[in-house]
Formats: sequence, C-alpha cells, structure tokens
Amino acid sequence: MKKVLMGNHAASWGVRLSRVKMIAAYPITPQTHIVEELSEMCGDGSLNAKFLKVESEHSAMSSVISSQSTGIRSFTASSSNGLALMHEMLHWAAGARLPIVMVNVNRALAPGWNIWADQGDSLAQRDTGWIQIYVEDNQEVLDSIIQGYKIAEQVNLPVMICYDAFFLSHTYEPVDIPDQELVDDWLPEYEPEFFLDPNNPKAFNGLVMPDNYMEVRYKLHQAHNKAVDVINEVGESFGQTFGRPYGAVEAVNCDDADMVIVCSSSATSPARLVVQELRDQGRNIGLLKMRAFRPFPTEELQKVLKGKKKAVVIDRNCSWGKGGIFADEIKGAIANLPDMPQVYSFVMGIGGRSITPAHIHEIAEEADSSEPSAELSVWKGMKP
Repeated sequence: MKKVLMGNHAASWGVRLSRVKMIAAYPITPQTHIVEELSEMCGDGSLNAKFLKVESEHSAMSSVISSQSTGIRSFTASSSNGLALMHEMLHWAAGARLPIVMVNVNRALAPGWNIWADQGDSLAQRDTGWIQIYVEDNQEVLDSIIQGYKIAEQVNLPVMICYDAFFLSHTYEPVDIPDQELVDDWLPEYEPEFFLDPNNPKAFNGLVMPDNYMEVRYKLHQAHNKAVDVINEVGESFGQTFGRPYGAVEAVNCDDADMVIVCSSSATSPARLVVQELRDQGRNIGLLKMRAFRPFPTEELQKVLKGKKKAVVIDRNCSWGKGGIFADEIKGAIANLPDMPQVYSFVMGIGGRSITPAHIHEIAEEADSSEPSAELSVWKGMKP
C-alpha cells in the first residue's frame, strides 16, 4: 500500500516490517515521532515487540546491546546530543559485533542549542565501528531500515541510518509500504550463531590481552571492508524484489561528465534538479550521491571520478579546523592516483540552513571558472 508519511513514521514502518522484537526508547527532538509511533504499534498489537522506556540515550544503547546479545532483533533511535551521550556504548555494540540497527536523525550539536539538520552528530561517531548510511528521501528511510538488518546480520556489524532533521523527519511524502509477507521472505527471522543462552552458557566481551587485541580489531576492520560489497549486493537484491535498487553510491550522468557534484542525504534532491538543468544547457556535468560513508566506498568512488576534471563536494558538516568531512575523505581516497579530479570543498546548510538550487548553481559556476580555493573548505550560503 501507499501512504503519505513523515520521514519519522516511514522509519517506524521500516522497523515494523523488519519484525523487530525489542525497542529501547528515549525521546529527543527531532526523532521522537519514531518511538511514539512504535509505541502505538506495540500497543495495538500490529508490532509484537517489547517496548522499553529508559532514562537516557546511554541506557537505550545499553539495552539494545543486551537484547541483541541474546539473539533478539533490536532497534533504537536518537539524535544530536543524545547520540553523543551514547558514544561509549557505540564502541561496545560494534566491538561486540552486534547487528543492531539505529536511526539517527541528523541534528546540530549544542551549544548553541539548535534542533535543525547538521551531520556533525553522526560524523563525530564515524570511528566507533558502525556502518553509516545517509538517505535522501522518506522512501529510502523505510527501505534502508529493512536493508540495514539484512546487511548487519550478514557482516555482524551495527548499522546507523542517518537522515536530515525536518527536511525529512517532519516532511510528508508518498511512501510505498511493502507487503509484510514479501518482506518476511526477503528478510527472514534472525538466527544468530552465538548468543547469550542460560542453557548453553558462554562468556562474551571479556578482557583481551595485547597479544590478541590487535587481531580482534583487524577482524572488525575486515568486516567493514566486506560490508561495501554486502551493501551493494543487498541493495541490488532489494531492487529485484521491491523494484527500488540501492548501492553504496549512486552515479547519475557521470559517464561523460567533466564535473561531478558530490553530495549526500536530502541535499541530493536539489542537486539532481541543478544537474539536469545544466545538462539541458549542454554542460557535461554529473551527480554522485554518497549513500554509504562507513565503510567508505573507496573503489566505487574512484571508478566514478576517474578521468573527471573536477569534483564539487557539498558538506552539511565540518571538522572544525579542517573543513568538510566528506570532501576530506574523498581527497584521501583519490590521493596519489592518476587521472583524478581536482576537489572543490563547500560547507553549506550547517544548523538547518537551506541548500537551495540557487546555491548549487553558484558553486557549480564557481568551480567551473576557477581553481580550488586555498582554503580547505569554502563556506557558502552565509549572511553578508
């Protein structure tokens, strides 16, 4: 069936269709609608799950770590300073190789207090060991949660689905809701190999001495390397079943492009319009949507950008004292390789400021007519 849903309710439907069995809930704007809707689903029986109300985001992540350790498909959601409070437990979830799925509604970190879109919260957690997927619209919100469990349970890594506050979380769009039986066939019940069981006692997450710790961490790193292929395989399989394919990246009109605009999340939609307008004017320009950030899709990125003259990167984030985070990682991924483009880094939309087609036209023209700035990143859309 098709419904007009806000992004947060699309997330709730993704959780319901995935037949999650335990939800740990702590409200924080702008993700609160997710757990509110899930509480109603648990209350009316449409979702057979334990709904656990906790006293903090740290407790929420601790709770899903506990339930997932017993072999129960688990979920939570957070945002901004709430995600920051989870920081310690994010490491525990990834180090324990638990296939938890969490939604993070991207919101600026305080102070000053700001409840609007900014990717700084999730990108501050980029080295915790979680897979991170950034989505463009409400349909992709729902679809990515279902895919998230398929990915997580294949590589034994937690997955964070990230989308922009208010641009998606509180905005309503038509969303196709797949048939439950079809989802059940595509995403079968979770059957872990190792889990806490009183009838078969085991010890987990104990002390690891220096002569073994490095190897444990290497396996975590190798699981991320494997996850790039799994993200692509799961996205292709999802497309074959549900008619909407996905991948770690999406390249649009890049084969003949001299310039490629690189973006993520909701900024991708206005960028699509600008790219099409410029192509209609005869310009050889393409679009690269970065959907996966961890693991970083290095090989896919290199294939798309090889032979291009310029890559124009839009970042709704900043690593203070360095610049746009996606741009910095892209520079690292193509450094010292032949036939790679110049990278133009633009920081835009911090704290929920709109990234408009006019802004994207402006940076495309600037990149087309100049060399990259001596600044690490150029801030656009600022007040005069």
